[in-house]
Amino acid sequence: MNADRRLLPGIAVGLAAASIGALYTVFARWGISQGMEASDMTFLRFAVAGLVMLPFLVRILWADTKSFLVQWRAWLAVSLLAGPLFGILMFTALQWAPASHAAVFPFAAMSVMGTLMSAWVLKEPLSPRKLVGVVIVVAGLLVLSGLETNTLSAKTLAGDTLFVAAGTLWAGFGIVMRTKRLNPMLATSVISFAALVTYVPTYLQVIGISRLLAVPATVLWTELIIQGLIAGVGTLYTYSKMVFLLGPARAALFPALAPGIAALLAWPVLGHTPSFTELTGLLISIAGLMWTVTGKSARASSKPIAAPYFSTNPKATQ
Repeated sequence: MNADRRLLPGIAVGLAAASIGALYTVFARWGISQGMEASDMTFLRFAVAGLVMLPFLVRILWADTKSFLVQWRAWLAVSLLAGPLFGILMFTALQWAPASHAAVFPFAAMSVMGTLMSAWVLKEPLSPRKLVGVVIVVAGLLVLSGLETNTLSAKTLAGDTLFVAAGTLWAGFGIVMRTKRLNPMLATSVISFAALVTYVPTYLQVIGISRLLAVPATVLWTELIIQGLIAGVGTLYTYSKMVFLLGPARAALFPALAPGIAALLAWPVLGHTPSFTELTGLLISIAGLMWTVTGKSARASSKPIAAPYFSTNPKATQ
């Protein structure tokens, strides 16, 4: 599939990824307000995703274990970048930083670091159009958030640092997906399984299940579906697929739409009516994203990156 034919499917998957990101962010804040902790959210996210994706991983291992194990470094890398560490950073930051900061820092980090990493690692040119697009996207996030200096505090700054760290990890995840030419579904199953056998038993041993059982059943089941099924599987797969279709530089811009979509979702969930400023920021971010994604130079730099399940490029497995 050439770059032009991948563009529209890539945009569609990107919008789905941004919508899922907005959904789990809004419901994470709602769950935290109901007494849940960052570790609880991370547990639900990967316990459910790990169990759901396990049959797919078993089928792949049964078919060709040798080819799978050759890429163990790539599987380790994506598991570290997009696994429980990312979840803990994001959910803890949501507890510490105000909503306005959550709308800026992680998504700006994803966009900026994704662009810079693509230029550094993949040698993708930093064209004027791409740079202008990133600036417009970040400007839209700043407008959307209404970020003010009086919201800064030591705890807030710590939360912002975690947001930036999480966004950088996610951008790195996209780069590994591209350089190692990993299949999106297989990468999703590996990350989910790795968390299932590492973070999940650790959580049960250290924290136990009593805290989750103390949460109202409606809250627990809602978060289990949103964080575990929709976000746990959907976020990893849609972002991986978007990298496959568009490349990491352009894929990194789509998370910038999540805060605006979150502002719309927060209306019925959190009772927050989107302001004119928030809607303006969303439109600015959309304009910057479309300017960058639809540019001729961007399309020309996008190349097919993945084999059906395992890379056929020997260098990609080293």
